[in-house]
Amino acid sequence: MASFKPTKIQVYPKLGEKVTQDTLYWKNYKAPIQIKEFGAVTNINYSPLAPHNYAVTAYTRIHIYGPFSQEPVKTFSRFKETAYSGRFRSDGQLLVAGCEDSVVRLFDVSGKGALRMFKGHSKAVHVTDFTSDRYQILTGSDDYSCRLWDIPNAAELSFFKEHTDYVRCGIASKLNRDIFITGSYDHTLKVFDARVDKSVMTMDHGHPVESVLLYPSEGLLVSAGGRYVKVWDLLKGGQALVSLKNHHKTVTCLCLSSNGQRLLSGSLDRHVKVYNTTNYRVVHNFDYSASILSLGLAPDDESIVVGMTNSVLSIKHRKSPEENKEVSGQRRKQPTYRVFVKGKNYVPKQDDYLVSKPVKQHFAKYDVQLKRFNVSKALDTALESWTKFRKPEITVAVIKELDRRGTLKNALAGRDEQKLSQLLNFLIGNVVDTRFTPVLVTVADMILDIYQSVVGQSPVVDRQFVRLQELLEREVDYQQELLEVLGMLDTLFATSLPRKEVLCPGSSRPNGLTQGDVGASVPQLQAA
Repeated sequence: MASFKPTKIQVYPKLGEKVTQDTLYWKNYKAPIQIKEFGAVTNINYSPLAPHNYAVTAYTRIHIYGPFSQEPVKTFSRFKETAYSGRFRSDGQLLVAGCEDSVVRLFDVSGKGALRMFKGHSKAVHVTDFTSDRYQILTGSDDYSCRLWDIPNAAELSFFKEHTDYVRCGIASKLNRDIFITGSYDHTLKVFDARVDKSVMTMDHGHPVESVLLYPSEGLLVSAGGRYVKVWDLLKGGQALVSLKNHHKTVTCLCLSSNGQRLLSGSLDRHVKVYNTTNYRVVHNFDYSASILSLGLAPDDESIVVGMTNSVLSIKHRKSPEENKEVSGQRRKQPTYRVFVKGKNYVPKQDDYLVSKPVKQHFAKYDVQLKRFNVSKALDTALESWTKFRKPEITVAVIKELDRRGTLKNALAGRDEQKLSQLLNFLIGNVVDTRFTPVLVTVADMILDIYQSVVGQSPVVDRQFVRLQELLEREVDYQQELLEVLGMLDTLFATSLPRKEVLCPGSSRPNGLTQGDVGASVPQLQAA
């Protein structure tokens, strides 16, 4: 008796991940280093000067970490309540931070206590930044106001209260000390000029604004709020250029790469997206274990630092060329193919006695049922949820095997409402897939023939039949439109080809006419 042969599953070509230069560049980071902070990490800011330390604002502390240190090199803990927005000055010597107690504190990076304390806001201060001249500080608060402060005198210079909700993000221009931009939970972005008493430009983001970012040229502004990242052209009066919706939850932070050609956005959906700033398409994606609140990118993209809601600070350092060589060398030291086939090609000699070891063949569940000729149970096993959604080619292979045996109709018949509904769901999800259409169209015909007498008895099955009909009609319309387009393209290609004159054999003229025959072939008119 011949042994049972398992069902042959057809292997379809897979469209693997396209390897681009961005993929190679952004994947060239080591495994992340994770540091547990005292609370949610709300802000990360890099010092503009070497060695490019970065300040991490978490709960009532601001830690300053070195480029490769896993312990803080400096800690500012003179906050009674939650601290916000710790930022370095352009010379890296001073650091400013807001607080839940509405007081703005200025620190010397090399000292301990606060150099200045600016009091004037009535609620928590979430926004702080230095102006380009280094002598003024921008602040924004939950009291709906933003202010400019003079550092030497610790005095308030300007006061603006145009927002109607919390001011949660802002940035000062690096090219003009009088220009700054704020974003608020009232869905608006406002551009202020300290020389004027009111804002000079207003843009509606459409959602509470969580973060703003200026390009180095300061001609473009990026805002994040809700699920959207939007780009605005400030030189055209705040015209919206691009609206990106690639995240599934609120976007909380923005960052630019060192060369300004890549834009990074972090979100509560635990993803960091990398965009190409030429066409604003996503070129790479980072996954994290918790919702992301803050994001920082070191100069030359040497490291990516992410702060999360679970109080974890994740740091990824770029691999050095030496480490890449070591990794490639380790891969070459792995066992080669001949280690695994050792002894497989040994040929027994004349006096050798060969002892064969029986090999037990393991069958899949559907093959076990096919071996027992339980065709209906074999189809039910192939329609299980994991196989149906993750490996539809297995279900189609079982159907093809049943059709080859001539038992497909028996397997489809005699089904109750639940099993028939399961089968129709599989057809609706895969019948228009070009890989499975030839097989599943036959199945759909058989089902209609078998169950046409029970149509109208089950509302669930009736709805699925209607969905299947609409799906097939729509697919037929698509195919007809594609054929029409194909005919148009054939016509265009035919007319665009150059015409060639064909010489008849035995003649030097096209179509077999000689020089003298051309005149003779033209009819002559004679006068009557």
